[in-house]
Amino acid sequence: MSQMPQQAALAKCPSCAEPVESGDLFCGACGYDLSVVSAPPQDHPTLTMTGPAGPGDGTPWPTPGPPGPAASPEPHLSADLPGADAGGTPLSGGGPDSTPGTTPPAGPGGHEGGGGHSPGSGVRFDRPDEPDEYPLQAPDPRPASAPADPAQLCVACRAGRVDSDGYCENCGHAQPRERDHVERESGPVAAVSDRGLRHHRNEDAFAVGHTALPDGTPAALAIVCDGVSSATRPDDASLAASRAAGDTLLAALPRGTHPQAAMHEAIVAAAQAVNALAEEPATAREHAPHQNAPACTIVGAVVTPGLLVVGWVGDSRVYWVPTDRTAPPARLTEDDSWAAQMVAAGLMSEAEAYADARAHAITGWLGADAYELEPHTASFKPDRPGSVVVCTDGLWNYAETAEEMSEVLPPDAADRPLHSARVLVGHALDGGGHDNVTVAVLPFPVPPQGAGSA
Repeated sequence: MSQMPQQAALAKCPSCAEPVESGDLFCGACGYDLSVVSAPPQDHPTLTMTGPAGPGDGTPWPTPGPPGPAASPEPHLSADLPGADAGGTPLSGGGPDSTPGTTPPAGPGGHEGGGGHSPGSGVRFDRPDEPDEYPLQAPDPRPASAPADPAQLCVACRAGRVDSDGYCENCGHAQPRERDHVERESGPVAAVSDRGLRHHRNEDAFAVGHTALPDGTPAALAIVCDGVSSATRPDDASLAASRAAGDTLLAALPRGTHPQAAMHEAIVAAAQAVNALAEEPATAREHAPHQNAPACTIVGAVVTPGLLVVGWVGDSRVYWVPTDRTAPPARLTEDDSWAAQMVAAGLMSEAEAYADARAHAITGWLGADAYELEPHTASFKPDRPGSVVVCTDGLWNYAETAEEMSEVLPPDAADRPLHSARVLVGHALDGGGHDNVTVAVLPFPVPPQGAGSA
């Protein structure tokens, strides 16, 4: 490579104003070609800029301050100057036949890459190196201009969208789960389930429905299940059991199966559904040896114009409350629990047993590791109208006796079962809401089809 001609020494780079030394061909800070000193631009464009005619035409480069004498540089070949094309390949220059002082054609886009200089000319690039990849801009947490689905907006800030994990993308607030509070009515029966005030999720579940017997008389049903918190996936267990039992009753009753036999079939079907959860890979013992099988309790009621049937396994309950509150109410189930066994054996009074820390330890449940399944069923023929309350211990802990349940149940419960279920859940929450709360209310006798909750 031939020696570049020397020129008058410069105190600083005309491009970046960094100090330079005599004999420097390029600025050490910005790479500016000091052999073709151009006038400093009035602005700093980001596109290429070709300066005036280079040295050798007899016209000195304008410089700030008093112009100094400039030595006439000897012509040089473009091949004498280093450079690269847009792809980073070294340029070959103009070759032996090139005319001194000519500028090689620019690469694609009108400039070479690398942010350097154009060989053999006053062309300069102020544009920095372009990265191979550009980072994406962070998503705007504000809602899009298009109206969003209200169900996907955060309940806290009402601005951010809710991600697939149930958290707001704007404020991070955890959204209520679908089962945190559920209300449903079917014909004359209604139910309400709530997470309560102390638990992080609702492990209760229910099923309600109404149908007709073969002779056309109406029938209403309610199933309530309470997941065993010490077991694996108690919420899945209660949901599977309630669905299986409800579907079995809705299929068996229209076929003419006696309501008490249908209730027994429903509990067996619920137990099979919960047992099946333990066979799924997600709960395989080799993956979670410290966990037991999914489990829950179950209680249900079927009401027809002249018959009341109940069935249960565990410690959820059914209460009978007459419309005439001067008549005595009754509890129609017996708990499968440590406290109930102590009372039945005559070892403790009911007050003493339920005051013990072991009172709510259940002795019967649905699940793969349960004892031998023993569904309890019973039939009653009330002699007067009233209401049937089916509930988990999340309610009866705050209204344990039949008399206490009668006091908190609204007088018009038979006519307004949904309203009454809401009142009972509210009573439990007002009392502290230490557990999940689920309540179903059915009128007796069941009214003709078409009548529902007021």
